[in-house]
Amino acid sequence: MPNSKPWRKQKFRVGWMTSTDMLETLNELLAPWQQTFESWLGVSGWWLLPLLVIGLAIIADLVTRLLLWRLVPLLKKSKSRWDDTIALSIRTPLWVWIWGFALLYVATIISWHYDLGWLQQHLTELRNLFHLLILAWVGLRLTSRIKYRLIVPPAGHKAKPMDANQASVISKIVGATLLIVIGFLVLKQLGVSPSNLLAVGGLGGILIGFAARDVIANFFGGLAVHLDKPFLVGDWVCSPDRDIEGMVENIGWRLTRIRCFDSRPIYVPNALFSNIIVKNPSRMKNWRIYQTIGLRYEDIGQVRDITKAIREMLEDHDSIDTNQFMLVNFKHYDDYSLNLFCYAFSSTTDWVEHQDIQQDVMLRIADIVHENGAELALPTREVHLKDAMVWRQEDHSEERETDDEHDRDRDRQNESRQKESDDDQAAGKRVDKQRHNRPRGSRPGETSETPSSRSEQESES
Repeated sequence: MPNSKPWRKQKFRVGWMTSTDMLETLNELLAPWQQTFESWLGVSGWWLLPLLVIGLAIIADLVTRLLLWRLVPLLKKSKSRWDDTIALSIRTPLWVWIWGFALLYVATIISWHYDLGWLQQHLTELRNLFHLLILAWVGLRLTSRIKYRLIVPPAGHKAKPMDANQASVISKIVGATLLIVIGFLVLKQLGVSPSNLLAVGGLGGILIGFAARDVIANFFGGLAVHLDKPFLVGDWVCSPDRDIEGMVENIGWRLTRIRCFDSRPIYVPNALFSNIIVKNPSRMKNWRIYQTIGLRYEDIGQVRDITKAIREMLEDHDSIDTNQFMLVNFKHYDDYSLNLFCYAFSSTTDWVEHQDIQQDVMLRIADIVHENGAELALPTREVHLKDAMVWRQEDHSEERETDDEHDRDRDRQNESRQKESDDDQAAGKRVDKQRHNRPRGSRPGETSETPSSRSEQESES
């Protein structure tokens, strides 16, 4: 292997393992083996060093797998809280680091052999970035497993489990801090000064902050939800201000996912929780029974006995919390019923179980009402008449109308008879007058018409 080539040590001195001196030392130690390797296989002897690195990577991989395979089950059984957490966090990143480092070391040997200065410089930067990324990966895996271990301590450990919401906040804050630090280190490795970036980002930060004010508001809203804990994952929440009701599934930094009772998901921005009222029925101590029982007006004499019996039934009921306020009274007069007011609390916080208890209470109340000779009221309407004479007056008015019609018919008949009588009298007068005007010598039936008599007849006609 040629050793007479000039070497730019100032561009290729990052660590003792990848330094020029280290590679030259390894080359001198392997010189006898390189000749044997070249004579046996007919391949250039400098390939022995890359192959040796690959072989060492295989051995390291097998050894770490075997150790972790035997060690992790033992660590899970230990009383220590963090042993298995650390081992499981570094297991996969360690294997990736072994092979990534081996491949980068082989690339370094190749660039050293062919004197590729530009590649050596980039490999140095790539190797440092690789180490930072592995470190960030291990940190994120560690925070995630620490979160789980805070919530679920190992069996036999005396530590108390932490609230899931609080553990989530801690893991997210640690993870965000780790990413910010690793990000600044990556920028520094790439030649970007963090101070210059902050100076340039002053005005840009103002503009970005103005444009992304909703995102920032949601971030701080999520932080407030994590710190104040008005609700946790798994709680039943609702809001009288908005159409929001369901079970909380996830509380993120920007959105909170709520699953409605019809299985539809609702994604609520965290900033909204700072402006609305949120109810958390999951944190109630008792479910309330608030019912109104209506009795008929004719059962007003049994009201005292019924309310007393209902009160005694509630006090003896096994599922009613007698330590809470309880009330059974006659409330008010309704349009068609006497309303009794029943107010009590069940001894459960489960909604389904509360419905069964409320059903049992209401059926017992119905039995008490029937036992006291009363009935539950139904919507009815009664019409009360002031006096039955109203109907007689209406009958008399109809009779008078009938009598009036008969009277009018009778009057018309009398008028027609009177007219006929008048006509008959007029006809009789004419006959008498004719007789009076007849000449004496004439025979009966004969008439002597004189001009005067003729004119009189015409005038009478």
